[in-house]
Amino acid sequence: MICRLLCLLLLTASPTLAMGAWNSDCHGDTACQVGDRSYHVLEPDGWDGETHLPVLLHFHGWARQGTVVVKHERIAGATKLRGVLLVAPNGLGKSWDFWTSDTSDVLFADRVLEDVAKRYPIDRDRIYVSGYSFGGAMAWRFACESGDDIAALLGVAGTIRQTENCPEAPREVRHVHGLGDTVMDFPFGAEGDTTYPVALWREKYDCQTAIPRGEWSVVPILTLSRVEWSDCAQGQVVLDTHPGGHFIPHGWIGWQLDELLGRTPAYP
Repeated sequence: MICRLLCLLLLTASPTLAMGAWNSDCHGDTACQVGDRSYHVLEPDGWDGETHLPVLLHFHGWARQGTVVVKHERIAGATKLRGVLLVAPNGLGKSWDFWTSDTSDVLFADRVLEDVAKRYPIDRDRIYVSGYSFGGAMAWRFACESGDDIAALLGVAGTIRQTENCPEAPREVRHVHGLGDTVMDFPFGAEGDTTYPVALWREKYDCQTAIPRGEWSVVPILTLSRVEWSDCAQGQVVLDTHPGGHFIPHGWIGWQLDELLGRTPAYP
């Protein structure tokens, strides 16, 4: 759905926009309006104004807004250094309706991406969707309902029910969650199964074998443990867990973007 809409926008764009120039009167703290709702956007450092940009659509946590996202060291700090356009929608009442498929927030996010494509030359093959906490659950909901044209879902400490039946799916899923999370509780499976947080996507992709990739860290203060499913009939799934609670791990988003963009992973 997203791809078809963006293709139409590119075909109908003005000659200047079609050539790669951009025209946006809103960025950073200044919100971009989409009907009666809004979002924030942040260009990467050193962008030449013409190169097509990968996009990270990031849903903020509960009681937050996009202004927090575009200033957040662990989110904006990652995109600015990697040539990625950061897009941060504003939830109604500073929250998201991700509980069921009957939500207007998915359509709103689609409209946000349509509007971004009018303002910036974006790389339609590299649209990544992320979110933290309630925003992580919203990112899952968006990927579930409108994810066929998404390159990857990067979920942080928030999911939807693993029994959901998703009509669409991104090409790849990466999720991180703390075993000690008591805000968006870590979704342990039967007999304490720590791979259950991505059971929905493993079933959707028809993945068979969990491959432990061992412990790894971006910063010395936190060690993560990675399990990967790469023998799926479609896509692949990566799950990182850590012993901590409810937070975005230092460097995690940047590390995932580096791997997805074919860069040598680095911090920050």
